[in-house]
Amino acid sequence: MVTWAQEGIDLFKSYHKKNKDLVDGFATFESNYLSLVRKDGAMDLYDGGLRAITHQGEKIFDHIDVQSYDEYIAEEVRSWTYMKFPFIRSIGQEKGWYRVGPLGRLNTCDFIPTPLAQAEFEIYKAYTKGKPNGMSMHMHWARLIETLHAAEEIRNLLKDPDLLQGELVKTGKRQERGVGVIEAPRGTLFHDYKVNSDDLVTSCNLIVSSTSNNEGMNTAVRWVADNVISGHAEIPEGMLNQVEVAIRAYDPCLSCATHAMGKMPLVITLLDSQDRQIDQAIRNIEEFEIQQDQNNLLDGSENII
Repeated sequence: MVTWAQEGIDLFKSYHKKNKDLVDGFATFESNYLSLVRKDGAMDLYDGGLRAITHQGEKIFDHIDVQSYDEYIAEEVRSWTYMKFPFIRSIGQEKGWYRVGPLGRLNTCDFIPTPLAQAEFEIYKAYTKGKPNGMSMHMHWARLIETLHAAEEIRNLLKDPDLLQGELVKTGKRQERGVGVIEAPRGTLFHDYKVNSDDLVTSCNLIVSSTSNNEGMNTAVRWVADNVISGHAEIPEGMLNQVEVAIRAYDPCLSCATHAMGKMPLVITLLDSQDRQIDQAIRNIEEFEIQQDQNNLLDGSENII
């Protein structure tokens, strides 16, 4: 697995070298970033405190106890989607949105606590001269470095005798509220539950990784629209592919984030300045019953420009 992960990183570097303008320039923009970090600043997937930074690398907050996440993060609701828009309270809705996931973790941490991944991390950080990386396609580079770290860590764990010692489950003091935060592959994952005296759930709040990346994905799609479709009276060939590339960089689980089931279509509608439709492109619509009313069709879609 370690060798395979290293080969994956080499593959990315080779492609990057041949397609530098595409990889560096596609859907690149500034944002805040958030992840868990260990007390010493190392990347941490299962423990640690919350750290958020600006696009310039300045810390917004650091080593925040995950139990009080809702004192630092709020969620905005918009009328046109089931997905919420999380933001950092101290900055506000307009500029307080942030990105999570591989790009977020490698931007917020100080180092990676396994030697091979750390060596690759240093190359990765040197590419942006130590500044936060805002290139959406570099999400894949960061993900591969994390894969190498995971393989190294698995190797360490398999040699740890503690795996076969002690109790598997430990019982703690009963509480009426439980908050769990981990770094899932897609990014920081928040689970927050409250129960009553009968152990029935009375309140539940989840901020899944795709929800935190919601504004980032929208911004990436907007970048495609500005750079591909702007100035055209029709949707250019390849627009659907580029929108998909922009969204897939975030490895979204939109069914989870929107509580929807099944495969969703991609619908791109081009409107003029008077909101009149002048073109439309549709993908995967054959899996659905097409409604006569276009509004009904769009209401059932997940990815809409």
